[in-house]
Amino acid sequence: MAQCAAHPAALILLLVLGAATVLLLTLPSQDIPKAPGFMYGIVLDAGSSHTSLYVYKWPADKQNGTGVVTQHSECHAKGGGISSYAGQQGAVGQSLEACLDQAVQDVPAHRHKVTPVYLGATAGMRLLHISSPQQSAQILLEVGNKIQSYPFSFQGAAILSGQEEGAYGWVTVNYLLENFIKYGFVGRWLSSGRPTVGALDFGGASTQITFVTKEKVEDEKEMMKLRLYGQEYSLYTHSFLCYGQDQVLKRLMAHIVKSQGYSASVTHPCHPADSSVNIKLDSIFNSPCTAKYKPSSYKAQDSLVVRGSGHYEQCSGNVSEIFSFDGCIFSHCSFDKVFQPNVTGSFMAFSAFFYIHSFLQRITGISVSTAAQMEEAAKTVCKMTFAQMLVLAPDQASRLRDYCASSVYIKVLLLRGYGFDATSFSHISFKKKAGDASVGWALGYMLSLSNLLPSEKMATWKALAPGVWETLIVLCVLLLVIVLAFIALGACEWKRRGRNDGAI
Repeated sequence: MAQCAAHPAALILLLVLGAATVLLLTLPSQDIPKAPGFMYGIVLDAGSSHTSLYVYKWPADKQNGTGVVTQHSECHAKGGGISSYAGQQGAVGQSLEACLDQAVQDVPAHRHKVTPVYLGATAGMRLLHISSPQQSAQILLEVGNKIQSYPFSFQGAAILSGQEEGAYGWVTVNYLLENFIKYGFVGRWLSSGRPTVGALDFGGASTQITFVTKEKVEDEKEMMKLRLYGQEYSLYTHSFLCYGQDQVLKRLMAHIVKSQGYSASVTHPCHPADSSVNIKLDSIFNSPCTAKYKPSSYKAQDSLVVRGSGHYEQCSGNVSEIFSFDGCIFSHCSFDKVFQPNVTGSFMAFSAFFYIHSFLQRITGISVSTAAQMEEAAKTVCKMTFAQMLVLAPDQASRLRDYCASSVYIKVLLLRGYGFDATSFSHISFKKKAGDASVGWALGYMLSLSNLLPSEKMATWKALAPGVWETLIVLCVLLLVIVLAFIALGACEWKRRGRNDGAI
C-alpha cells in the first residue's frame, strides 16, 4: 500500500493543473500578452495631375515578406500635381499638408518615428525636368523639407523613370492578386502556381505597358529582370511619355489647330456638336509634348474658339495621326518605332483606363468587354450632344467635352498601338482596386524599397505573436504534466489490482 501513497497527491495535482488550465483559458483578453500590432509605410504618388498619399500596414512581427501588406488609408491632395507649382515658392509644400496631417492621425503615434515615407514623382515631373531642371529640383527640395517637418522617417523624394513606374505597377497588380505566393492551409507560404498578369497604366502625362514575355526582346532597354520569391521574371516594359490623358488632349488640340492653319476659330471633331469653348493658346503650347505643333510666334494670352462637330470618323482619324505607326526597325513595333513583343496572357488596366471604361459603361449601357463593344461605345459617345451627356452624368460636367477623344484614344492605343485583338482584348480587366487597395505603382514602390519583397523563396513558417507562442508553450507543458499524471495514476492502479489479485 505504500507504493500507492502518491495516488491522492497525484489526484490533487491533476485537479490543480486542470484548474490552472481553465483559469489560463478564461483569462480576460487584457491579461493575455498582446500581439505587437502593425508596422506602417507611407507613399506619396506625385502624379502629373494630382498627388495621392497611401498608408500601408503589415504585422509588426512579420518582416521580409512573411506578412501580407495591406492598404490602411488613402488621401488625395487638392490642387494639381506637384509640377504645376513650379515657380510658386512654398505652394507645393502647402498642397501636401492636409494629407500629411491625415497620415499623422492614421498612423499610431508610437509608430510615427519608424514609419518610412517615400515620395515618387512621375511623368509630370519628368516633363518639368526636361523643360526646367532647376525648377524640378526646387520642387523636390520643397516637398522633402515639408515631409521632414512631420514625425515620420523620410526616405527621400525622387522622380521615377518610366520603366520603374511600369515595373512597380506590375509588382502591385500581381502582389495584390497573390500571383507570386499565397498562404496555404498547411500554415506555410507557397508558390501560387498562377501566371502573372500584365499591367496597363494610363496617367495624366504617360502610359505604361508591362508584361512577362517568353519572346526575345529585340531592344534590350525595354527589358527588365526581377527576382521575387525565388522566381525570375523577364518583363517587357515601356513608358510612352506625352501619351497620358492630359497630354494627349493637348497634343490632339495642337494637331487640330495646326491642321486648320492656326486660325482664331477651329472645329474639333471629338467635341460634342453643341459644344463651344474659348481657350488660351498657352494652355495648348505650354508643354514639351506640343513643341512640334507650336507656331513660330504667338501670344500666350490669345484666345482660341473651339467648336465641336461630334464626328466619330474624323475624330478617329485625327487621334490616329498623333501616333506614328511607320518606320519600325524591329520585327514588330507598337508605335513610334518602339519594339514590342506580342501581348500574351491576362492584363489589368487601371488609372484613367478604369475611369474612361467605367464612364462608357455608365453612359452607353454597353459592357465594353470586347473590342467590338469598345468601338461601339466610343461611337455612341461621340455622337451624343453635351446636353444629352449632362443628363446622364451631371457629376462629370467638367470632363464631358473630352470623353469622346479619350475613348477613341484608348481604342486606338489598345487595338492598333499595343496590338490587342478580338481575342486578347477580352482578357483585359479594368479595375480601380484589387481587394481593398488602390491599383497603381505606389504599393510596388514601397514593397521594393523597404525590402518587403524578398528575392529568395519563402521557406519559413508564418510567425505568431510572442504572446501567442508563450500561451501555447504553457498549455503544452500543462498538457504534458497532465498526461504524465494520468500515466502515474494508471500504473498505481495496475499495481494495486495486481496485489489484490495475489492476495486472493
